[in-house]
Amino acid sequence: MKPVVLDTNILLDIFVFNDERASPLKQAMMDGDISVIASQKTLLELADVISRPLFKLDEAAQASILAQWQAIVGLHDDSNLATAPWKCQDPDDQIFLDLAYQLKPAILISKDNALLEIASRAAQENILITSDYNAFKL
Repeated sequence: MKPVVLDTNILLDIFVFNDERASPLKQAMMDGDISVIASQKTLLELADVISRPLFKLDEAAQASILAQWQAIVGLHDDSNLATAPWKCQDPDDQIFLDLAYQLKPAILISKDNALLEIASRAAQENILITSDYNAFKL
C-alpha cells in the first residue's frame, strides 16, 4: 500500500467542511486502512490555515482538528527531507511535494493547481498527484 499525503485543502474538506466527497477517505483513515503521512511542517501549515479568521474556528475547534489529525496520521521527520526535483509555484505547498517525493512510491491528494500541474513529471518518479479523493484505493 502506497503512503498517502494530503495537502491542507483536502484536510479542510475532511475536518472543517465535512465534504461528503471526502467521506470514504476520512473513513479509511479513521479505520487505519491506509497509511496517511504528515510531517511537522505540514502540521504547522494546517495549524496556521485553520487559525485564520476566514474559517471562524475558535481555539477549542482548532485544537480538536489538530488532535484528530495527529491521532490518525503517521509522522515523518522532515528535518532531513529530500527536496523534490520540481519546484511548486506556491512555496507553502512545496513541503507536501517534498514529503511525497521522500516517501515514493506515494500518493499526494491535492486540489491545488500548482501541485496538480506537476503530476505528469511526478508520475515518472512513481508519485501520483491527483485531486481524486478515492485515489487511496489504487
